[in-house]
Amino acid sequence: MIYKYFHGNSTPIVDYPPSSYILMFLLVVLFTILAIVASSVILAANNGFEHRVERLRQTIFDAGGDTRQTIRRVIKVLLNMQTVLSPYDSVANQMLNLTTHRLRRGSIMIQQFVDKTRHSSNEAITSLYVANIVVVTVNLVFLVSALVLLVWHWPLGFIIIIFCCWILTTLNWVLTGFDFFSHTFAEDTCSALEDFQQNPKNNSLQLILPCAEAGTSDKILVQIGSTVHNFISQLNSKLTEVQGLGLNDMGENNSGKRGICDPFSGAPNFSFTPDLCPKDTIPIGELKYVLSRVTCYGENSTANCLGEGRFIPQASSMMLFAYTESIQDLIEIFPDLLSLTQCSTVKQAFSNILQYQCRPFRISARILWSSMLSLSIIMVLLVLTWIVKAHQERGRNFGTCSIVPIAA
Repeated sequence: MIYKYFHGNSTPIVDYPPSSYILMFLLVVLFTILAIVASSVILAANNGFEHRVERLRQTIFDAGGDTRQTIRRVIKVLLNMQTVLSPYDSVANQMLNLTTHRLRRGSIMIQQFVDKTRHSSNEAITSLYVANIVVVTVNLVFLVSALVLLVWHWPLGFIIIIFCCWILTTLNWVLTGFDFFSHTFAEDTCSALEDFQQNPKNNSLQLILPCAEAGTSDKILVQIGSTVHNFISQLNSKLTEVQGLGLNDMGENNSGKRGICDPFSGAPNFSFTPDLCPKDTIPIGELKYVLSRVTCYGENSTANCLGEGRFIPQASSMMLFAYTESIQDLIEIFPDLLSLTQCSTVKQAFSNILQYQCRPFRISARILWSSMLSLSIIMVLLVLTWIVKAHQERGRNFGTCSIVPIAA
């Protein structure tokens, strides 16, 4: 019926001046060129947007992976401490067991979040990326086909193209909505990260980050620092009281050493400052070598031990070994604990995104949305121009590749 309307003789044919045919043809060519340019921009912007989204996702997922690795390192050390202290301190053993369980649960939650988010975001991004490519590519094919059919003056094929392009135009508007959502998502994401960087304590992102509250985490870190500081202070006090431990005769590498290095400052903050230890102190991990020189082992008699200056019983020495090794482990993982409680890895990822990724991410999303909007508007105008052109050529004879009809 549509073909009969445009090609039949049931309605009177209106004569148009030759200039009107040329004008309509130029309008068709103009809108076609604009549509092709907009389509090319969309394809380029679509690739750029997909690349930048993937880079942003990878940055966040890498931060999650680094956090899980940090948790695994802490768990490994805590399990070792649990094994060492279990014969001597049941309370500490239970506390370590509870802490390890919580860390494992946190690690599992992070992994589940990463897996779920990776899968859902990958599906959404891939679907939008493929949809943009398919619709725009098919649209380009129909644009070129319509121009060829218009030049060759095949009315039936031209009408079919008009019908198909009207459907494609509808799809373009649908994709414009999705691309606008992507543009809004990019703006909101970067704005939220900027707000978080300026005011991390009062921000919506704080609710989804696996970090302890600032007050709680500070108390935990201060408690750890206080425990280590007090333990080392007591050790140094005992070493000062007891004579003959050999601190001045520990070999070439340790001659002249005075006491154990305390990597924590005093009250009230107990800040972790391992680089500020005096040069004449030794790490707590080396204390076992000092104690081994004055430990009376089971195979020696008490008289022999006293004669050799070995006055610490083996049981007491082993217990002290356990505590000093645990304190050394705690000192080694303290930077990891500090990183976990303060969410340093995640905050560094956010800072990287803000500094290097947000601006191109926003620009690519804006270009993709605006170019798709432009194509949708152009296609509406072009389809309407095609309809007018088809009506204008109804019932007239044209030569091959001619613009003006042959006079009757």
